[in-house]
Amino acid sequence: MTMNSLRIGTLVGGGDAVRIIPQIAPHGFESFSLTFWQTTGATDLAETAKRVRELQAEHGFIVSTLGIFGNPLTGTGDNADTLASWERLIDQAHLFGTDIVSGFTGRLTGESIDASIPQYAKVFGELSKRAADQGVRIAFENCDMGGTWATGDWNIAHNPTAWEMMFNAIPSDHIGLQWEPCHQMVSLIDPITQLRKWVDKVFHVHGKDATIAWDIVREYGIHGPKPYVWHRTPGFGDTDWTDIITILRQADYQGTIDIEGWHDPVYNGELEMTGQVHALHYLKRCRGGDFVPNPV
Repeated sequence: MTMNSLRIGTLVGGGDAVRIIPQIAPHGFESFSLTFWQTTGATDLAETAKRVRELQAEHGFIVSTLGIFGNPLTGTGDNADTLASWERLIDQAHLFGTDIVSGFTGRLTGESIDASIPQYAKVFGELSKRAADQGVRIAFENCDMGGTWATGDWNIAHNPTAWEMMFNAIPSDHIGLQWEPCHQMVSLIDPITQLRKWVDKVFHVHGKDATIAWDIVREYGIHGPKPYVWHRTPGFGDTDWTDIITILRQADYQGTIDIEGWHDPVYNGELEMTGQVHALHYLKRCRGGDFVPNPV
């Protein structure tokens, strides 16, 4: 592969990576994003990195990102270790061969995005300096986690107005987005138009799409009892990923697209990996297939 091949991979739990990767790497995944929920816990990151590197030598993948998904702004309850986990992953990202650590911004629980910005600036102002010292970039997933502008428990980085506020509060080249179309489509935002505007701030892409039932939106709106949108594995949703990859390539995007599975309402359960491998092949076709060298 070359630098402009745009690798396609998937997400794997960081604590399970050594067990799961050997089982699924033969399907053709070219990258893995290793994720943790709220804390890195008892995982020995140095030992995990060593064993993942051994698997990498065997299978030829890369580790695209390390992720910690919790609320580092509160530091309470199950999120008590989230901030320290951010620090650990930033400090040890180089052991995995990646320069991206991703996750939620956090949020003042039950408060508005506006009210959360000062604490965000305090916490991630320090983390961004730490990241810069380590040669690491921080990428925020654009998931609302059930929150709105007025209230929420997890994340403020789910709306472009919030992004403007965040990047103004911390004007750093080491802070950007972990973007996907799905979370914007849930808010009925056009992801293609958005990506064209924000692509220079996109450090990593999650491979997750959505299906919008526009007939339900037109008849019942979005606040009624009928579901109007479903998270989908790429290849089963509304988005033409050829368009997304075109925009990424035009902006000289050097990252990966990693499939975020376990959300599709159809391809789940025993069909989970069937859906993910379909998405893998679909996304590879959307990037133009395998790299073919020009004649010399």
